[in-house]
Amino acid sequence: MPARIYKQAKPAGQSGLAGTKEWILEYGQSAPRLRSRLMRWNGSADDTISQIRLYFVSCEEAVAYAERHGIHAEIEKTAQRIRSPKIYADNFAYNRVENWTH
Repeated sequence: MPARIYKQAKPAGQSGLAGTKEWILEYGQSAPRLRSRLMRWNGSADDTISQIRLYFVSCEEAVAYAERHGIHAEIEKTAQRIRSPKIYADNFAYNRVENWTH
């Protein structure tokens, strides 16, 4: 399974953008998960490598790292977020289209 390079999405329940600036290189799972008969834990042969997440400032740095170490990686582009600024004073504007109710 190839690694993937992506940008973390904004949390749905929060308005902040913390943690969404950097690019992440994450290894995929190359071996199936197996359940231990003794302890009943889930695990696989590639347990450690599938838990590694590398953070980069730009997508180019992540791609360069993957090429330098011979890692096949797929890049997932994120959609641009459209932000429309909202001003509280617009609720009381004289030329407001909708009626103001209190």
